[in-house]
Amino acid sequence: MLNFPALRPKFIAQDSSTLSRSERVIYWTIVLTPLWWLLGIQPLFYPAVVIGLLALHFSFDQIVQKSIPAYVWAWLIMSIAMLWTAALGINDMGFDLQVAAAAVVTFIKSYFLIFACLALPFFNPVRVEVVTRAIAWMSAGYSVTIAIQIVMLVLNIGGNGYVPPLAQVLPGDKGSLLVMFANFSPFLGIPLPRTVLYTPDPPILGVCAILCFLICLGERDRGLRRFALVGAVAALIVSASRSAWVCFPLSLLIGVCLESGWFRQLSLWITSLTLIGCSIFGLTIEELLQKPVEGFNQARASSSQERAIVVGKTLEAWQESPWIGWGLIRGKAHLYEDTYITLGSFSTYAAVLYLNGIVGFIALISAMLLTLFAAYQAAMQGNLSCKWAFAGLIALYILCNVTPLSWMAVNLWFFFAWLGAVLNQAKLQQVRFTSWEQISPS
Repeated sequence: MLNFPALRPKFIAQDSSTLSRSERVIYWTIVLTPLWWLLGIQPLFYPAVVIGLLALHFSFDQIVQKSIPAYVWAWLIMSIAMLWTAALGINDMGFDLQVAAAAVVTFIKSYFLIFACLALPFFNPVRVEVVTRAIAWMSAGYSVTIAIQIVMLVLNIGGNGYVPPLAQVLPGDKGSLLVMFANFSPFLGIPLPRTVLYTPDPPILGVCAILCFLICLGERDRGLRRFALVGAVAALIVSASRSAWVCFPLSLLIGVCLESGWFRQLSLWITSLTLIGCSIFGLTIEELLQKPVEGFNQARASSSQERAIVVGKTLEAWQESPWIGWGLIRGKAHLYEDTYITLGSFSTYAAVLYLNGIVGFIALISAMLLTLFAAYQAAMQGNLSCKWAFAGLIALYILCNVTPLSWMAVNLWFFFAWLGAVLNQAKLQQVRFTSWEQISPS
């Protein structure tokens, strides 16, 4: 067992004299993220940690004695729907062991991982401050890694990255296991440094950066919080994700509105100001939005066009099997010359319709909304962490239209582990408050 008596009060958590096994494992798994990245074992290591802890502490008695929230079960239903449609797809194509193994790996590291992260705190409580402290150290480390990668880029060291030796023996797409470094990418015609950091795709880094920023606002140590926020902003910048850049101020606005108590009036203010702006400049709402959208698309025009083509082809293929989808990816969208991209590569919503049909889509939306409502309900009761969790979920759901959640989940596991701890803490506080009301004199 690892013990750092002298460092514990500041390095781990201010009021954590002891850590439970789950807290210790989750803490070090998050803090040592760069190590798992360099070893290339992230896609299987994170699910193994979380699902292993859940299996270790799982108890049917706790299910009977304690009410597991509906949003937890909703993610389990979504993961089962994913596995069921994949099994139908494998059966339709003819059983292939390699395809079946890849489908199982995808199941474990996507929606089932989300379920495990959200369910774990209800079987073995994990304190929010412990997970927050770990994420703060990880976020602070972003700055160091980014600085090293930019120096490597300037000195032309590292090339296009490498596939770690351990990753070569793991099943699945090797592209997600490739350790890549920073490179120059054109933005508005200007070559700027861009990196994926510990993720396989820049937009995923943008999502991680936003979520890290929102989580680290709750870090108690002022110095660490400052470094963590700087690291998150640095990661957001070098991700060069346009959607993440738009969602970042939006998530902050939502969180501030929740904290100030006038969130319920936000939609009214936005609608009113939009209509006033349209009337002043003599524009329709469509014309008002057209210019920003054009600028957004022109910032990286080729990327926007490719995404539109792939999403369009994905939806066309879905219409051939609307109810249960195809289960597995069976086609590619032709972009130009000899360039093809597999269907379902971008929007989560289009990908779920294509792979899991209307059945899976209903399961996904139900899970998303139930989780969002749980965070909103706790936020309205004054839970500060849930306010930022709600803002983070809004940003995540918007960004799901850019990259499939099944692809992002394994890199966002730290957020769902934090979210599970936050919602469990809010539920416990509500139970205590209700119990106090029952025993207090009227």
